[in-house]
Amino acid sequence: MSTVSSGPLAAAPAGSFRGRVEDDARRWLGIRYAQAPVGDLRWRAPRPAADTTEEVAATAFGAACPQPPSPLPLGDGIAQDEDCLFLNVWTPDAEARTPRPVMVWLHGGAYVFGAASQRTYDGARLAVAGDVVVVTLNYRLGAFGFLGLDAALPGAGFDGNLGLRDVLLALTWVQRNIAAFGGDPDQVTVFGESAGAGLVTTLLATPSASGLLHRAIAESSPASSVYGPERAGRVATRFLSSLGIDSDAPDAADALRALDSATLAEASHELFAGVPEEDPGTLAFSPVIDGDLVPEAPITVISEGRALAIPLLIGTNKDEASLFAYMKSPLIPVTGERIERMFADMAAESPEVALPDRAQVLAAYEHLRHRALGLGIAGDIGFRLPTLWLAEGHSAVAPVHLYRFDYSTPFLRLVRLGATHGSELVYVWGNLDGGPKDLTFRLGGRRTGEELSRRMQERWSAFAHGGDPGWPEYSSDSRATLVIDRHDRVVDDLDADLRRAWGDEVLSFR
Repeated sequence: MSTVSSGPLAAAPAGSFRGRVEDDARRWLGIRYAQAPVGDLRWRAPRPAADTTEEVAATAFGAACPQPPSPLPLGDGIAQDEDCLFLNVWTPDAEARTPRPVMVWLHGGAYVFGAASQRTYDGARLAVAGDVVVVTLNYRLGAFGFLGLDAALPGAGFDGNLGLRDVLLALTWVQRNIAAFGGDPDQVTVFGESAGAGLVTTLLATPSASGLLHRAIAESSPASSVYGPERAGRVATRFLSSLGIDSDAPDAADALRALDSATLAEASHELFAGVPEEDPGTLAFSPVIDGDLVPEAPITVISEGRALAIPLLIGTNKDEASLFAYMKSPLIPVTGERIERMFADMAAESPEVALPDRAQVLAAYEHLRHRALGLGIAGDIGFRLPTLWLAEGHSAVAPVHLYRFDYSTPFLRLVRLGATHGSELVYVWGNLDGGPKDLTFRLGGRRTGEELSRRMQERWSAFAHGGDPGWPEYSSDSRATLVIDRHDRVVDDLDADLRRAWGDEVLSFR
């Protein structure tokens, strides 16, 4: 049973924060890093929270950004509010002789769901096992954080890429304040999964991120799902139309600002579901290539070896798409018809791109049948191929370590999910006891899972300490890949068949 003692005090430039000790870790929760993005600050770039001279009680998570209902709870008693820009800090409950490396987490959720308060992301076990400082944070989601209103309503006073700007401001807060928590601001590793990993890879191609992070970990990054301003403007115009607002009307901006957050969240949900149904393989919300904060497509910048030259640990899971099929999610086109539509759309929109030969692609999946064929292609299009392109390009300018997560418990195999999207998270965080709703270990596998978690935490934290997670670097010669399973192994050119089928040219699945 957890024990809670009187809390430690961190005296930082931003203020003095009183935390608490639990599970052998010090924790400071709900620290405001930005002013509330409400009123005149809605859809504007975040502004730093004011410093305070009063002691701040940092013992409870802040609110999560408004979002659609999710099968993953946001945490006990967590409210939803536009005033959501908070971060949390965990450290081992022991003084360190030297400042500890810092690991800053960006949660996933298709840029629409999630919060730092989710139970999986409790940082105590990772902080203690890895002897690191763990930071988790909220950023604005959906229409509040990733809607291209600046493109749909130019001159109306709206800013773009707000969720990404939130992350940059939080990293600036870390640089200024983390030493007060025992962290080393010169050793910051940003890590994330799914949309959070998409933000990580976008940061690598964001010039203003230079100096704010020194290493990066991307777990299942949808790196190719970053779109241009024209597309962002079309999606935003559709959003306005769903609310009965004419984007050409002179009062459009005022009408939008007058709406309450619940109405905006509901419209955000409808857009999230509707866009990928009509445009397979795309997301309604994502970072935008705006020519300013994000000058070019991140996947282009990184694959051409022009990103921030910092060490990168990157990988995917073996059965990424199975979760989307299980949940009947429109985000990834797992049926043959929708995959064919995606290819047709890509050919029409980018006629100058030489698409891989259809028969050649299908030959790489000839060992799969029916449902598994679509799942294999969908998972590779959405995650594995972009990851390989990034690894290949970035390895020319910085160390890269590539992995594939293959482990699956008996229960996940029984329900045909396998090593699905997000299944590595409990092992990275060490939080295998998800409560009665967590069925992962219902049919066994917990002992193996605990050992696997120990190895993953050791590897991830070793990367944060010195950039070496304990397996060979990826290079265009060997293409070394760590396969994480019941027993880990290193395989050279694990994805050779995949590369032969699709070719080495970076494709845009738009």
